[in-house]
Amino acid sequence: MCCRISYVSIWHPPDALDESFRMSARTARDSLHEFCIVVMSLYGPRYLRRPTTCDIQQLYAHHGNVHGLPGMLGSLDCMHWRWNACPNAYQGQYTKGNYHYPIVVLEAVASQDLWIWHAFFGSASSLNDVNILHNSPIFNKVYDGTAPDSSFVLRGTEYKFGYYLVDGIYPDLSVFVKSFSCSDDPQIAKFKRV
Repeated sequence: MCCRISYVSIWHPPDALDESFRMSARTARDSLHEFCIVVMSLYGPRYLRRPTTCDIQQLYAHHGNVHGLPGMLGSLDCMHWRWNACPNAYQGQYTKGNYHYPIVVLEAVASQDLWIWHAFFGSASSLNDVNILHNSPIFNKVYDGTAPDSSFVLRGTEYKFGYYLVDGIYPDLSVFVKSFSCSDDPQIAKFKRV
């Protein structure tokens, strides 16, 4: 029942539960709030935190062994969700050209064991991946020099930072590796499959 309450409360108005569960809007909001507190207390210390130097080495080892991609921190991408209960006053700010309805955008990085170590919801009018990246705190610790050591060595060359797999819209930076366009080269085809 808690999962259904949290889902309905996020995407529908709080009073949507008063008929089916006989709950007031306040009870629905309070239940969702308590649910979030429990999730953060249970899973926060392990899954809702930034990686340490030891965690980064484990990510490198996993991606190197399983995918053959040493130095990869994870995949960075944005997910676009339809916002059915968007207030009329905000619909213009949360609607963009290729979507004809309001959306909420989440930028995230998660590991293979569902450890979400970066999540950022884009603000109004920043509805594409690049705009969200410019507002995102993902590289703040790198910029201010407090990021954990993420250097790695590949074929005798030391790299200061790990990299993320991204799609073609992201800028050309050393921390982003994009997939290649269509090619008959078997090595490129293998990389795209990975």
